[in-house]
Amino acid sequence: MRNLISLADLTPAELDRIVRRAVFFGREGVDHRSLDGKQVGVYFRKSSTRTRTSFWSAATRLGADVITYGPNELQLSTGETVEDTSRVLGQYLDALVVRTNGDVEEIRRLGSSPDLAVVNALSLDEHPTQAVADLATLTERFGSLDGLHLLAVGEGNSSGAALALATALSPGLRLTLLCPSGYEVPKDKLDLADELAGGKAAVTQITSPDQVEGPVDAVYTSRWQTMGVPKADPDWLKDFEGFRIDDAFLDRFGGPDTVFLHDLPAVRGQEVTDEVLDGPRSVAWRQAYHKMTAAMAVLEWCVVSAGS
Repeated sequence: MRNLISLADLTPAELDRIVRRAVFFGREGVDHRSLDGKQVGVYFRKSSTRTRTSFWSAATRLGADVITYGPNELQLSTGETVEDTSRVLGQYLDALVVRTNGDVEEIRRLGSSPDLAVVNALSLDEHPTQAVADLATLTERFGSLDGLHLLAVGEGNSSGAALALATALSPGLRLTLLCPSGYEVPKDKLDLADELAGGKAAVTQITSPDQVEGPVDAVYTSRWQTMGVPKADPDWLKDFEGFRIDDAFLDRFGGPDTVFLHDLPAVRGQEVTDEVLDGPRSVAWRQAYHKMTAAMAVLEWCVVSAGS
């Protein structure tokens, strides 16, 4: 089996294949039930609306049987080792989709069984399947990623880190990360993106809107309080002044064809206004749909393509 734990584990060709398959599913629907007879576990230790539902829906649409686990429903909560859990689940399941607030290393340990494909559905430091959905949304909209300039605004969270790695693996795509000072994507992720691209990663991180070189083709934001984790500074919102996406922000940095993306859920009025999120330039709802097509493409790649 193949795991998708970090985008850094993929080649550019593999990521392109997964993204194009997600676009196909979005346009054409299911062409065959490629997971017929397979079993997929969905293990979420934190709350989720879109990612958990999209993976459940993706697996069943492709023909798999699905079992879901809550945060305290595996013996991990009583002291069993991650490796023992992986070894046993590999005898029952073909794939395990995992969400945790921890770092990616725990998910890698769950992926230690050669009989179990493990998918990272969000860790503290990366959200790889979200980036697949993001790239699928842009590819569907513009036809190609080549030559696009994406501006990601707000906290340098797991989605921003995943976008940096995805950009490094997507020749021709350019990413500007606009994050308040103290809330940037960690340097090690940017260094990894540069390494993946052979020193040619088109990823820039800035801390002031005045540094943006527009116009951009897409503006992307996430909620500023990632996964409900509280900030150390009780007055942290002051650091994000000027980073809310409203019509004036889009007009300042965009052009007539610029689109708006949001990985959702949104805190309306905080990182984005209603007028933008629900407006004609928003593709956030199509992006949410592509979370399911991305899940389909990832599961198929991990479980089916590994044996082909």
